[in-house]
Amino acid sequence: MATQDDDHGNKGSDRIKDSAQQIWLAGLGAFAKMQQEGSKAFEALVKDGAGMQKKTQAAAEETLAQAQTRMAGFASEFGTKAAGQWGKLENIFEERVARALEKLGLPSAADHAALLARVAALEAELQRMQGKSTTAPTRTASRKTAGRSAAPAAAATKKTVRRSGKAG
Repeated sequence: MATQDDDHGNKGSDRIKDSAQQIWLAGLGAFAKMQQEGSKAFEALVKDGAGMQKKTQAAAEETLAQAQTRMAGFASEFGTKAAGQWGKLENIFEERVARALEKLGLPSAADHAALLARVAALEAELQRMQGKSTTAPTRTASRKTAGRSAAPAAAATKKTVRRSGKAG
């Protein structure tokens, strides 16, 4: 009976070895299959990721372009408003300076131009009356004449211009 037990024990251990061998081979097969499938799945994920990156990058570039367009519009609008405000500030400054000069009794640029035109007309009339040649009077003479009596002449010109309603 000892031999039967040994045969029976050898057969049992052979079965266990065969089962263990089959389990081992099944595990190796599963591992090999997972490596193949895993690399295919990995490649598919990489491909999907690349596609998603392109889409995301395109969307980001579009959003950036829209933001740049909006910012350019804001900058243009701001520049226009700033220029308008600067023009208003300039006008206010010019008006205040003109009022201050008027209060001091100084003639304005228009008054000065009117006075020069009036002096030139009077010189021309005087030359015509004296029968002299009609050469144009020099500016230096006009300035000297205007400089000697600038304040009274300016006041007189202002009154004359205001009465006649003409501006030089």
